[in-house]
Amino acid sequence: MFSKKSAELPSSPVPNSSGRTMTTKNSSTFSVLGSDLSISGDIKASADLHVDGSVEGDIACSSLVQGETSTVTGAIEAESARLAGTVKGSITARELVILKSARIEGDVFYDALTIEQGAQVEGRFAHRDAKPSAAAPKQAAKPELSVAN
Repeated sequence: MFSKKSAELPSSPVPNSSGRTMTTKNSSTFSVLGSDLSISGDIKASADLHVDGSVEGDIACSSLVQGETSTVTGAIEAESARLAGTVKGSITARELVILKSARIEGDVFYDALTIEQGAQVEGRFAHRDAKPSAAAPKQAAKPELSVAN
């Protein structure tokens, strides 16, 4: 009832436990962090990621979908991101969608950006080409002058 036609999904040979090759259907993989889950630490995923829970750490993945009740405290780096919850940290994405329920505190670096009316962002927006590089020279600090009475 919910299956796709075999012509829509390419097949690839995979050896089974007996050593014989069997055919399986490839499908895109994704991971879900449920609303009852709280993670402290960085997350790196080669697959797509859906976060409804709480994450204290950086997230790096191919595609990120954040639920309305989700909280991320750390940097986000993804090819595409669709944010609906709270983010406290910088965001770097090629394609970024910020939904009206999103609350973001941090700088946002993007190639393509969509923001729904009602979204709250406290930070700077910059195209990814304009992202400051670590190799850029820093300005020398100016000495403070003190005046004695």
